[in-house]
Amino acid sequence: MLGHGRLADTGYCSIFPVDQGIEHSAGSAFSPNPIYFDPESIIKLAIEGGCNGVASTYGVLGIMSRKYAHKIPFIVKINHNEFLSLPNRYDQTMFGSIKNAWEMGAVGVGATIYWGSAESAKQLKEVAEAFEYAHQLGMMTILWCYTRNNGFKVDGVDYHTSADLTGQANHLGVTLQADIIKQKLPTNNGGYLATKHGKTSPLVYEKLSSDHPIDLCRYQVLNCYSGRVGLINSGGESKGSSDLADSVITAVINKRAGGMGLILGRKAFQRPFAEGVEILKATQDVYLDNSITIA
Repeated sequence: MLGHGRLADTGYCSIFPVDQGIEHSAGSAFSPNPIYFDPESIIKLAIEGGCNGVASTYGVLGIMSRKYAHKIPFIVKINHNEFLSLPNRYDQTMFGSIKNAWEMGAVGVGATIYWGSAESAKQLKEVAEAFEYAHQLGMMTILWCYTRNNGFKVDGVDYHTSADLTGQANHLGVTLQADIIKQKLPTNNGGYLATKHGKTSPLVYEKLSSDHPIDLCRYQVLNCYSGRVGLINSGGESKGSSDLADSVITAVINKRAGGMGLILGRKAFQRPFAEGVEILKATQDVYLDNSITIA
């Protein structure tokens, strides 16, 4: 995967992920641009956008594997939180096997664990076993390291993306031997201090981080075995006209913090095809620009 796309052989990566048809709903994800109900459009955008790889579901990649698996690296998302059940649940369910992903020609697999949730112990066991088998078959692994617990919201402040809680989620993820950690960009800090659970240290806030976005992200990288395991940050939801600028800013923060790249989906596919290509390439340009260095 690291030898493919516009960022080939740079050590950085740009991954195009589309699993929102399950994680949210196909209607909410693809109504802004209905061409993406067709799996081939997803693959075409990843290719035209110069990405290192495309991450999607068993269904999307499986139906396109014979035509495209040899043209762009496939990364199969093996578990999902489907959002049709009522009441909504926040759990991850395996949708297929590692062997199935390998047989369709995928180079890697991805999975989510909701750290902090009541179901996290089950997810940890399932994903650890799946990643072990994937490595035995020579596949790479990406872990979506998300925090999920209503207790992480305190006095009206949401700490799900605090640097200290997401940093610990990353540290748990690398312990499972994930090759790459996917994490949301941190938006604040002090989650442990607010929830008053777990353990932390004043040095986390006084010495190892600050309020600067790059420092917050750098603490996430630190928790990925000091960057020995690559950190890719997600692009987040589409907010319209600011998406291009927001995506480039995220790329700059990730690169300057010592990260490995971006995994950007909705900001690219919830708009006209050509604009999606432009956003993907604009973020890649950040990693190709030698004047943008680690801070």
